[in-house]
Amino acid sequence: MYAEVIMDIAAAEVDRIFDYDCGGFDIKRGMRVAVPFGRTRAEGFVIGIKDSTDVPAEKIRKITSVLDKTPIITDEMFALLDYMRTKMHILRVDILRLFIPAAMRGGRVKELTRQLAVLADEYRDRNPDEFIRKGALAQRELYDYLSIDKPDGEYVSELNKILSAGALRNFAERGIVRITDAEKRRVPYADLPVSEEIENFELTDEQKRACDAIGSASGQTFLLLGVTGSGKTEVYMRCIKKALSRGKTAIMLVPEISLTPQMLRGFRSRFGDDVAILHSALGQGEKFDEWRKCLTGEARVVLGARSAIFAPLKNLGIIIIDEEHDQSYVSERNPRYVTHKIAEWRKQYNDANLVLGSATPSMETYYSAKHGKAELLELTGRVNRRPLPEVRIVNMCKEALRGNRSIFSDELTSGLRECIDGGNQAMLFLNRRGYASYVMCRMCGYVAKCERCDVSLVYHREENRLKCHYCGNMYAPLSECPECGSKFIKEGYVGTEKVADMLSEMFPSAGVLRMDNDSTRTKGAHARILGEFGAKKADILVGTQMIAKGHDFPDVTLVGILDADMSLHVADYRSVERTFQLTTQVAGRAGRASSPGKVILQTHTPNHYVYNYVRNGDYKGFYEKEINLREVTKYPPFSKIVRVLVCGKDDEKAGGVLKNIYERISAIKESRNEKFIYLAYMRAPLRKIMDEYRMQILARLVTDSDDVEDAIYTAVDECRVAGITSYAETNPIKLS
Repeated sequence: MYAEVIMDIAAAEVDRIFDYDCGGFDIKRGMRVAVPFGRTRAEGFVIGIKDSTDVPAEKIRKITSVLDKTPIITDEMFALLDYMRTKMHILRVDILRLFIPAAMRGGRVKELTRQLAVLADEYRDRNPDEFIRKGALAQRELYDYLSIDKPDGEYVSELNKILSAGALRNFAERGIVRITDAEKRRVPYADLPVSEEIENFELTDEQKRACDAIGSASGQTFLLLGVTGSGKTEVYMRCIKKALSRGKTAIMLVPEISLTPQMLRGFRSRFGDDVAILHSALGQGEKFDEWRKCLTGEARVVLGARSAIFAPLKNLGIIIIDEEHDQSYVSERNPRYVTHKIAEWRKQYNDANLVLGSATPSMETYYSAKHGKAELLELTGRVNRRPLPEVRIVNMCKEALRGNRSIFSDELTSGLRECIDGGNQAMLFLNRRGYASYVMCRMCGYVAKCERCDVSLVYHREENRLKCHYCGNMYAPLSECPECGSKFIKEGYVGTEKVADMLSEMFPSAGVLRMDNDSTRTKGAHARILGEFGAKKADILVGTQMIAKGHDFPDVTLVGILDADMSLHVADYRSVERTFQLTTQVAGRAGRASSPGKVILQTHTPNHYVYNYVRNGDYKGFYEKEINLREVTKYPPFSKIVRVLVCGKDDEKAGGVLKNIYERISAIKESRNEKFIYLAYMRAPLRKIMDEYRMQILARLVTDSDDVEDAIYTAVDECRVAGITSYAETNPIKLS
């Protein structure tokens, strides 16, 4: 027997099938094996078994060992592999790596075993007085614990913490207790309190209609358009319960890792041990154990971030993508994929339902629903019949004219004081981390930049370092200008770190928490910060977009948006859409319980049309305005944008690759010119990242252009050169 093996080596040169002699091992498709490869030993994925091979006998080599007891890649995942390779032009091994926890490669994580103490069967029904002498209180306590409280046994390490180790040794020596090695599952958020919510409240009429529509369908796509606080999560959980009752499984995706602890509480209260959680912030052992729960069928519901779409559940009944508009659902690093496309494929494979939920769906998603490609379900009001929060637009230009140079408007400052004095909580949103966005010499205009990237350095006061947010390089802070020697150094735009410091000075008696990429690096930091804020151990939560979506804190009555224009003036056709989505989502954190909510939105362009729609919570009005602009300018969904990005440390060599690709695409355009709206090449807006020069080709195509799109991807594949990274992507979330 021969095994068809894909080597676990990320290189296009070896992204092909290698035949190996099974060597007498019982090998099945979907297992991993260790094999000799060249002069080294390598790991590989078995993608097929066959009786014969075309490889000459003298060249065939034998598999060294088998790394898995059972197949770890399912038939569905193999079919998904073919789809992703064909449509997305991704290397086989890069796709296969998506299907398993990263730490499995190289044997960096294994099952955790611990000694388990179990009461011997022959002693369970006997009178303990027969074998425990009077006065041996520790032995009697141990016997009662193992016979009554822990009839299935308890780990020795746990017993030694609470009971007598001597009594346990005595029982083990006498055969009263048997000690064996047993697997101990690592459970994420094991100490997270389970929600006390019970499923006994009445749904609104709109929630009922949504549940009925989804529950009675199969193989359909739904858009659940619901204002913030309208009870979308309850609809999700009811629909999952319906799928489970039919013997199906479910995947629930959330955009931010910070949302998973809060969501997990509710899911564990409803579905108990049926729930597995998968995201990148888990420990390696935790992720490995949760993934195996999915593979073995112990878990029937998966809750997680983007990567959870690859969970090895069988017989999927429903896939839910919450906050479907969020750009985190697009993988910007190799392997590049769009979660929605993977979800759509798995929906079709399993004849499952796909539910896309949002208060501010993407233009493309809502356009599809309006044109019959998804069924539109709406939740127009909050479940507690509370109104949406009042949105106040503050003109920061007028604040400056009045002499207020602070990042806080007078209205926001007084609103914060009133909120805190009233015993309520506030959330302040600023999508810029660090202390200052740049440092500049006032005399000569020098700006500190990263040596490896074409970006300015951000000052982080806690670390007292200048930091590059692209490559992570850190530099000593400036005390004087390296160009002219001046000591007049100006700090740039304020970040979340400085905002938190300023608030602590303004309100010394108030507790202030900060939530951004810097404050959530350590394991469990997301849950800790949100838990403290939820327990009212702090009055103000300052954060980036981590705090903008999904969170439900009943005592938050004030939300401040410090710089609403940040995403508005970006050279991207989606900038206005993203501004509407982000400001609407963060505004929705206010007034979710009995107290009314207020939002103070600070802007230097108060007359921009987007803020009027935000103020009125008018998604449909905004959609009509924006979709008309897209149609006139021929941007998605009325076209496709295909970008080819070429990167390399050798600028000239990268330019040569770009030229070759552009010539091939130009030849395609000559033969199918009617499919092209625009074609050009240029330096990327960010010219260099991590010592690699970047250049790009932008093609805008008509919507009916799958053949041209595929030809462009193929052209990129055919022009690959060692040392140069080149790839194509369709409708990229960033053009920088």
